[in-house]
Amino acid sequence: MTVKIEKPKMLPPKNDFGEWYNEVIRMAEIVDTTYPVKGFQTWLSYGWMIRNKVFNILRKFLKDTGHEEYYFPLLIPDNLFSLEKETAKGFEGEVYWVTKGGINPLAVKLAIRPTSEIPIYLMFSKWIRSYANLPLKVWQLVNTVRYETKATKPLIRVREITSFKEAHTAHASKEDALKQVDEAVNIYKKLFETLGIPYIISRRPDYDKFPGAEYSIAFDTVFPDGRTLQIGTVHYHGQRFAKSFDIKFLDSNGETNYAYTTCYGLSERVIASLIAVHGDDHGLKLPPDIAPLQVIIIPITSGKESDNLILEYSNKIAEKLSGEFTVKVDNRDLRPGKKYYEWELKGVPVRIEIGLKEVESNTVTVFRRDNFNKINVKTDNLLEEVQKLMNEIIENMKSDADKNFKSKIYQSEVFFSFTEQDAVSILIDEETGEFKGGIVEVPVCDNVKCELQISNYLTVLGEPLEHRNIKGKCICGRKAVKIIRVSKQY
Repeated sequence: MTVKIEKPKMLPPKNDFGEWYNEVIRMAEIVDTTYPVKGFQTWLSYGWMIRNKVFNILRKFLKDTGHEEYYFPLLIPDNLFSLEKETAKGFEGEVYWVTKGGINPLAVKLAIRPTSEIPIYLMFSKWIRSYANLPLKVWQLVNTVRYETKATKPLIRVREITSFKEAHTAHASKEDALKQVDEAVNIYKKLFETLGIPYIISRRPDYDKFPGAEYSIAFDTVFPDGRTLQIGTVHYHGQRFAKSFDIKFLDSNGETNYAYTTCYGLSERVIASLIAVHGDDHGLKLPPDIAPLQVIIIPITSGKESDNLILEYSNKIAEKLSGEFTVKVDNRDLRPGKKYYEWELKGVPVRIEIGLKEVESNTVTVFRRDNFNKINVKTDNLLEEVQKLMNEIIENMKSDADKNFKSKIYQSEVFFSFTEQDAVSILIDEETGEFKGGIVEVPVCDNVKCELQISNYLTVLGEPLEHRNIKGKCICGRKAVKIIRVSKQY
């Protein structure tokens, strides 16, 4: 049966997404944003546990595909920073510089890493000598800082990226490097599918690719307010960085060649997406494998002699489940309703309620956070039933997220023959000027000026990776030769 539970009174409804998001990360104790430096935030214990669970899943995927975890230096000398000119130019407006050591001016100013291509490829040039050293596949999970000039938003647009996962690889041939790009895409697909975060994959336009890359691929998801968020990127460098940093090797014929490199990264935006995509008016809704606490047990006591029986029974149930799940008995002296609100806010997948009725019947009442359903379960098969529920919960969450995501992507053929103004009006209400949200696919010709014209109104996410039959005309009236995806992006 479906039970209607009153939502936490302090949490705004999710359809007021901006306020809801700010409040849910505060009330659910994800991060504290009150640190007195703009764009810097303090991770709280509960949020940090969620973050670690997500990145430990990614850590396993990387290990299983032959990546080794490293750590590279934070500071980059100015003379090295400018070695790869396109990268230096791309990040020049975002770099924090260290100019003093104590009270003494530094002879060479030091950049605080906005990204780590420079220190990593410098070390690659020292380590790689022959084809026997290749492929080299390394990754790190570190913080980076960027002087973000736009309005900051916790976990989404920050100045200190606290969970910057970047992988870098070097290869003996272009073919091997391109295979690595495919592997990186598959790793991210596997991660986002595990988390139930729906996505599209696009090849970024050349005018908006990663500085120094030959091409870039991006994963984007759609938030409840209809804006898209880029949640992961994969870049093919060719030999550009190898030539800038002198990453050379002797091949099997004894000839010297430059290596081919790739890189791919993501950040705590994955956590932001997990919160935004799955959460509801009651707070977080966490996949069971990500939830720091998977089962919360609430003893329903009333100050009578039977309370000891209820507490003893609750502890036995916790012991029964603790071998498979993270379990807690909440025996605080608070009303059950207050406890319900708190653990719903924090997204605990399963709640078990135990009163005298359950003790006497050797059962428990099990509540599902994903759909608010309750069932009565015999303790004899409780472990199997909870495991079944956990599997159902994640599949239900994935299904709900996928349906909502697909409803915001416009793929009907009617959209393959509209003008520039039509493309804008699909996502922006002409009367109110309000953004309606989503992603629309637009046919364009091979003149980049037409894309740039559209980008005056909306963000060009890129081209679909998969082959499409091209129909319709470009905004200039010429026959379209490709499709681009446009949206309004964070």
